[in-house]
Amino acid sequence: MNKFLTLLFSFVLLCGYTSAQGTGCSQVIGIPLHGNTYITSNDKPRNFIKEFGITEWKDASVKFSSWFKVSNPGELYVSLRSKTYGDGAKLKITVNESPTVIELKNKTWAIIPVCGTTISKSGYVRIDFEGVAKQGEFFADISDIVISGTAAKEPVYFVREFETYWGRRGPSVHMGYTLPENETIEWFYNEVTVPEGQDVIGSYYMSNGFSGGYFGMQANSETERRILFSVWSPFSTDNPNEIPEEDRIKTLARGEDVHIGEFGNEGSGGQSYLKYPWKAGNTYKFLTRIRPDGKGNTMFTSYFFATDESRWRLIASFLRPKTDTWYKGAHSFLENFIPEQGYITRKVQFGNQWAVTNKGKWIPVTQGRFTYDATANAGVRQDYQGGADGNRFYLQNCGFFDENTVYHTVFDRSTQGDVKPKINLKKLPTK
Repeated sequence: MNKFLTLLFSFVLLCGYTSAQGTGCSQVIGIPLHGNTYITSNDKPRNFIKEFGITEWKDASVKFSSWFKVSNPGELYVSLRSKTYGDGAKLKITVNESPTVIELKNKTWAIIPVCGTTISKSGYVRIDFEGVAKQGEFFADISDIVISGTAAKEPVYFVREFETYWGRRGPSVHMGYTLPENETIEWFYNEVTVPEGQDVIGSYYMSNGFSGGYFGMQANSETERRILFSVWSPFSTDNPNEIPEEDRIKTLARGEDVHIGEFGNEGSGGQSYLKYPWKAGNTYKFLTRIRPDGKGNTMFTSYFFATDESRWRLIASFLRPKTDTWYKGAHSFLENFIPEQGYITRKVQFGNQWAVTNKGKWIPVTQGRFTYDATANAGVRQDYQGGADGNRFYLQNCGFFDENTVYHTVFDRSTQGDVKPKINLKKLPTK
């Protein structure tokens, strides 16, 4: 064992480790695998990483990967809190693409030094775990990565004191659009492009958001994709069964092959979706109409232009009770809804936005404001970005990239190349 590993081992034994600040002997930080680790090999069983980290690991084909972000360059010393089975095991631990093979023989929990490395700049550090050989049924149990050194000086960013479900999902990012002032907006039009290779399973590329709901497209599985349109009930609950009848979302119209149902867990309301095989690299058009019915309720209607079919399709029309509004709160967002996919970067582009007044006037929308969710706000994930690129806005998240965008940054996109949509709003489909 070389000198710095011996010193690190002594520090850990003497001082212990903490998931917050150092102990006074040396700053030593424990990073729990739960919340910060993913299966990155082709075999990806869900929920394999449990509350206490990696347990009962016996499949040599499974590769685990963890990430944390350091704020300082310098020396980084890496250890593992782990134990093994039988007569021991060998593991390959790769820190930022530099591999080290370690041998474990301890059958009770211990801090095992792995390696030291030099971090040249602030940013994410990746650690991979692979099984090389085992004498028992399992390789090892691993609960924490333990780091020290000048590169481990706080702040160090990872999922701690935060709900691991949301931390593993990664940050959601939003682009809020500036609608024309002193105008009554009835319609919002947007065009969405998912670049090739960015159609990651578990992504919701939400195009037409509004006060009370959202409309966009999802990558749900290897074989299924959806166009999803939802409207929240005015009754606040995460359980749709609790909504009183007078507060329920009513279906006014349903498009061809569209499923109508309910949703919960993030507020509750009415949901509709069309299974549609949208393709990365193609541009799709989204159109939403919001107008009061004059009786204290509001009608929400969304249309999707199926590029591959060259036609507008009605998704659904909903009535939201106890609501009297026109189109407000126009925005788009990008989220990952499968926690196991939170280590994969995805990106989406939005362009050629238009607002249409209740008098039929089309007005281009060119300004957006970037925001993010509580996961990013808590600092547990720093892989978020958004902005303007030519005549399109873009959003990007997950995957542990280093550069991020300041909250509430305002962007103006170019209008070069914009084309006013040719849509006869009176002849859109009604079913």
